[in-house]
Amino acid sequence: MHSKKTEDVLDALSTSATTGLDSATVNERREKYGENKLREKKKKSTFARFVDQFKDVMILILIAAAIVSFTVVCIEKNWGELFEPALILLIVILNAVMGVYQEGKAEKALDALKNMSAPHARVIRNGSECVIDAADLVPGDIIKLEAGDFVPADARLIYSSGLKSEESALTGESVPSEKDALSVISEDAPIGDRTNMVFSGCSITYGTALAVVTATGMDTEMGKIANLLDSENDAQTPLQEKLAQLGKYLGIVALAACAVIFVVGLANDIPALEIFMTAVSLAVSAIPEGLPAIVTIVLSIGVQRMVKKNALIRRLPAVETLGGASVICSDKTGTLTQNRMTLTKAYCDGESETENISVQNSESIRKLLMYGTLCCDGSVIFSENGEQHIGDPTETAIVLAAHKNGMPKDDLNAKYPRLAELPFDSDRKLMTTVNSIDGKNIVIVKGAFDVMASRCIAGNIEAAKNITEEMSECALRVLAIAYKEIDKVPENITSEELENGLTFMGLVGMIDPPRPEAKDAVAICRRAGIKPVMITGDHVITASAIAKELGILLEGDRAITGAELDRMSDSELDDQVENISVYARVSPENKIRIVKAWQRKGQVVSMTGDGVNDAPALKAADIGCAMGITGTDVAKGASDMTLTDDNFATIVDAVREGRGIYANIKKVVGFLLGTNIGEVITVFAAMLLWHKTPLLSMQLLWINLVTDSLPAIALGMEAVEKDVMDKKPKPKDEGIFAHGLGIRVVLQGCMFAFLTLLGFWFGWQGNDANIAQGQTMAFAVLALCQIVQAFNMRSEHSLFKIGPFKNKTLNLAAMVSTALVALVLFTPIGKAFGLVILPAKLYFIALGLIFVPLVVMEIFKLIGALKNKNK
Repeated sequence: MHSKKTEDVLDALSTSATTGLDSATVNERREKYGENKLREKKKKSTFARFVDQFKDVMILILIAAAIVSFTVVCIEKNWGELFEPALILLIVILNAVMGVYQEGKAEKALDALKNMSAPHARVIRNGSECVIDAADLVPGDIIKLEAGDFVPADARLIYSSGLKSEESALTGESVPSEKDALSVISEDAPIGDRTNMVFSGCSITYGTALAVVTATGMDTEMGKIANLLDSENDAQTPLQEKLAQLGKYLGIVALAACAVIFVVGLANDIPALEIFMTAVSLAVSAIPEGLPAIVTIVLSIGVQRMVKKNALIRRLPAVETLGGASVICSDKTGTLTQNRMTLTKAYCDGESETENISVQNSESIRKLLMYGTLCCDGSVIFSENGEQHIGDPTETAIVLAAHKNGMPKDDLNAKYPRLAELPFDSDRKLMTTVNSIDGKNIVIVKGAFDVMASRCIAGNIEAAKNITEEMSECALRVLAIAYKEIDKVPENITSEELENGLTFMGLVGMIDPPRPEAKDAVAICRRAGIKPVMITGDHVITASAIAKELGILLEGDRAITGAELDRMSDSELDDQVENISVYARVSPENKIRIVKAWQRKGQVVSMTGDGVNDAPALKAADIGCAMGITGTDVAKGASDMTLTDDNFATIVDAVREGRGIYANIKKVVGFLLGTNIGEVITVFAAMLLWHKTPLLSMQLLWINLVTDSLPAIALGMEAVEKDVMDKKPKPKDEGIFAHGLGIRVVLQGCMFAFLTLLGFWFGWQGNDANIAQGQTMAFAVLALCQIVQAFNMRSEHSLFKIGPFKNKTLNLAAMVSTALVALVLFTPIGKAFGLVILPAKLYFIALGLIFVPLVVMEIFKLIGALKNKNK
């Protein structure tokens, strides 16, 4: 398509540059070409995942032991013993099924995460512009591109202005490629030389364009090399890696303990196969091999919660980091404010005062609005559902004001066509167009007054400066508009040529009021030990006024400009950064310096951004937050989180959820490790004290199956505690076992072991004839203690204060686990597990022992509460 004329390309694809495709054609082509997606790496089948569950060394040893036991039974023809190895194999299979379920649930959650963050495209269909999922594009679609967009499909340019595309992913060229819709390209030109084409997976770094889609999905240039890109591994989050490492260490300890148990058992004439099976079963039960998978599920549950609160997490590790955020650097416009710019005042050069915007302004103001609208890319679409603002809010405010004065943008563009343009960028802080107005070539420049003033050679700049300051003090955002006439449009459009020698025309002032919820969110930040910082391209007076109203700029805090920041050395910034709450008129480079300065202080920094040039700062921050409404695709791609409502309060809600998720993970880890340590100590201590096995292999495996996974996942769904934002952020290098969790886990393990051994003793009482009775008591106490402990782990506060049964998922998990324990305790199935029916007296003793953890934990929680109260 690159060697054909634009008209021929449009004809070949049966489409129109002005109206695009109709709905019927789109549906036909989607059937023919499929979705605009690259082929994904083939996923493991359920059977393959099931087989993977048996690759663990300890599981293989256990299966081998069961096979040996089965063989011995067959040789000795002792068919009564056949049930034990068969039951062990059944439990191992059930464990594998549970593992497959957990992995499948985690994978589905990650797929949902990927789908939620799918890119979008601006497309013209049925004669009107709309935004759709990039996956819905078909060949022949007409798409609009501007700086910051990812190119959603291979496309031939119809029109372009100053267009540059970053194509390093495809060509390896580090410098953005200049594009020109009018280029004539030979058929055999390599991809890097096809300057009239843009390619899927690349990004627009500068300019604007209109293009027609020529290839989608696997037919794109990126699709042709998709197999080379299909080597992405499923990366674990840092926390998962730490827990996997911890699991290995615990495995070594458990194996050592099991080896001692095996040796002691052999020395005391316990049958070799029985003690071997018990030792291996203990190792399988004690090693928390499912912990990383459960953490993935807990993280993904948290991600789903955040989506409901308008925070879209792009990478799971961001959930962990969010909980430790200590500085939130936020844009002002649209994030702390409502992002609905409304033009309220305007000023024309030569006038003595401003004029309020209405539906019938003076001729001079109407001309100012007309020129301003012609220099805008933003648009306002009117429908039955109301207004839809597309593009930059400052531009749509101007467009709407002109529309209300009887000058719709489409009519103006048709009457005074655009001949050339210089798109806005954050370095120049200007946008320029050349329009044909009444037969003259008029250059219209729109941008920040302080930048514009030095470029004007006509107009009362001093008076305009005073008006700008008056507007800014009223928290208005001010844009200046200037113009000049030129004889002809230059071939090479440059800022030096078009944006100098201007005649100052006037000012427009617009307001974007603070969001009502932002003030409360800032107060929550302060209470949570989080420093809120405002970063904006606005005037310092405007920014300070909003910051004071929201509570960001307090007594003793400073507000500085980007120019002042540029004059500071890194060491000076480090000394002062903690006292600076507002940065105005900043550049993207300034943002990176601010992030680095806070990080050198050991802080976890969240940074918001929406433009192409914000991408480096978003990547440098610990948590990069892209704007979902105004943000560019490049900014979203560089971020860890996208705010679908561009709201500061959403960041604070996300931090709250992040803290809650991290707290839930700590609860899950504490629960699983505490109970598993209890199992190891129980068997280890019994073998050393009495040379008896208090729990058989089948019993250990059944406890592991029914009391680990379900309660653990349910704990991960615990609601965020009310006081989670009353605590200081966790330090950057703080481990998961900080604040005594590691010690508490070991002590809780010792408590479970003590209670289980006590139960075993009450049932056994030193009489070998009662060994099955003792093992039944040990089984009942250990299994049901663990279920009670799941409730204890819900909070550091008293269970009765937070409501013992408020976690409905845990209630259900506990009922299922209790029913499965009761199934083997009170039915004939128990015989297969070596369990017996106990005298009523022992059941009451077991019941008393089961609730001891509740009493002990409540006492410790009370002591902790009293200590905190006295601090």
